[in-house]
Amino acid sequence: MEIKIRPYQTQDAETIVSILNYYIANSTALYDYELRTLEKQQAIFEEKLAKGFPVIVATIDDRAVGFGYYSEFRFREAYKFTVEHSVYVMPNEHGKGIGKAILKYLINLAKKQKLHTMIAVIDFENQSSVTFHEQFGFTTVGIIKESGYKFERWLHSVIMQLILK
Repeated sequence: MEIKIRPYQTQDAETIVSILNYYIANSTALYDYELRTLEKQQAIFEEKLAKGFPVIVATIDDRAVGFGYYSEFRFREAYKFTVEHSVYVMPNEHGKGIGKAILKYLINLAKKQKLHTMIAVIDFENQSSVTFHEQFGFTTVGIIKESGYKFERWLHSVIMQLILK
């Protein structure tokens, strides 16, 4: 089993939407309420790509099994060297190193783009994601309590940071 990373292609959107919709419906990994449509997701990625941000896809045997991207952390000019990233893996594909391959690739791309800081915003309940990010050198720099509301409860956001060197 070889994990390959390549740029996003429009035909990946359907698989990506199914991955996102699983997490929207079943977890606090995304604070969205509404399921994504194919059109909405394609528009989101087109906007990121038009701004020069990467969207990448992990494949095994030419089958998309995960994806990742980064884009603006905040919209003011002084934040232009800081990005926030996202990594998602098909629910039945965890534990195979897919997420690690995606995040490693994103970090390398950010360094090549001469970015300075990468941010992760993770739901406090998702301690496996916190641990995952720590393996790459991310550190927790803050917790925003009751920053989201989903599934009839308040959620806390863990802010993690990696200074790119």
